[in-house]
Amino acid sequence: MYIESIILQGCEARLSRSSRRAQKHTDFTSKDIDEYLNKIRKCVRENKYSISLNENRNENMEFIEDYRIDTQKEKEILLSLTHKNFCYAVDNNNPKFPNEKLYVFCKRFQLENWGFIESVNIYIKTNKLKTKYGDDFVVVISMHKLKKPIKFLFN
Repeated sequence: MYIESIILQGCEARLSRSSRRAQKHTDFTSKDIDEYLNKIRKCVRENKYSISLNENRNENMEFIEDYRIDTQKEKEILLSLTHKNFCYAVDNNNPKFPNEKLYVFCKRFQLENWGFIESVNIYIKTNKLKTKYGDDFVVVISMHKLKKPIKFLFN
């Protein structure tokens, strides 16, 4: 009976971790977001950032290919973000990083799509991390066309 109880508790703990819902956060001032963006901009200018382009991020890869986004255009998009583009932050749902907050922005940008200029709403999700040396580094988890309506916090 005691062993069954321990096994059951272990299963419940795994269930609660895997079913943890990421909470949205909107309790920011425009100054908070400006400060966050200043750190993001510094990383981008210093090439201390990357855009996730793995098998789980096909939307990012397709977006970059369809709109021929090169490093210069990536930087132009990221450096142009303002607090008015901010939507919300969300808890990282990866159980390895439970204390991280991911920041979500949406930016309308003129992009070329195989010879045609389009005005595109770009969904951008960022994660600012610290390297083992204490430097800031930014991972752009998402950078793709917006798929569903989104609300801006400061508009």
